Amino acid sequence: MDVLLAIWGRVTAYHAPLAWPMGTLTAAAAVVAVLYPLTWRLGRHVITIVHEGGHAIAATLSGRRLSGIRLHSDTSGLTVSRGRPRGPGMIVTLLAGYSAPALLGLGAAWLLSLGYAAGLLWLLLLALALILVQVRNWFGLWSVAVTATIFFVVTWFGDAATRSVFALFVTAFFLAGAVRTVIELQGQRYRHGATQSDADQLARLTHVPGILWVGWFLVVGIACAAVGAWLLGLL
Repeated sequence: MDVLLAIWGRVTAYHAPLAWPMGTLTAAAAVVAVLYPLTWRLGRHVITIVHEGGHAIAATLSGRRLSGIRLHSDTSGLTVSRGRPRGPGMIVTLLAGYSAPALLGLGAAWLLSLGYAAGLLWLLLLALALILVQVRNWFGLWSVAVTATIFFVVTWFGDAATRSVFALFVTAFFLAGAVRTVIELQGQRYRHGATQSDADQLARLTHVPGILWVGWFLVVGIACAAVGAWLLGLL
């Protein structure tokens, strides 16, 4: 009981949002991490975890049966679900992937604006645990496990200031990373004709051109980033 109370106390602990300039510098560092090739290659795996997690949640909520998630070393991923190959359930599932990091970043920004940095990190750790049991390949297991370990170490052993900075960095990374992945998606479509991308699969299901779906993903990403920045007091 004492352990449970201690954990609950950590989850519900209030941390005042980071003041300027620390908040601005932390968010700027996250944007730099998204733009810098080396850090982006590493951090891109986290965005992929969120992307595939979005597919998995949407598939489950739309009545499809989730078969598993695979994450690859080239930062690509695949979520397999069973159900009708066409129809609203499949459309919702495909829509969720590129929108997931942006929406998660927006939700995280809202929690941070309320002062729940620790609660946010615990929720993300729980989400990683739920994703872990659905992963079906060794690299995916390693990728999620390493990410979860980093979150646990910061959440359990870090002080209030460390948790606040880390939570804001992760939130800004989600928001900025969501926009970059959509730009990369269109780049891949332009150079290689990525016919199996989410946008192109949506085009075949809805008869709406793929470029319009890319545009939708971009609008969602930019809107979430703008609102998230406002919630965090960065605008």
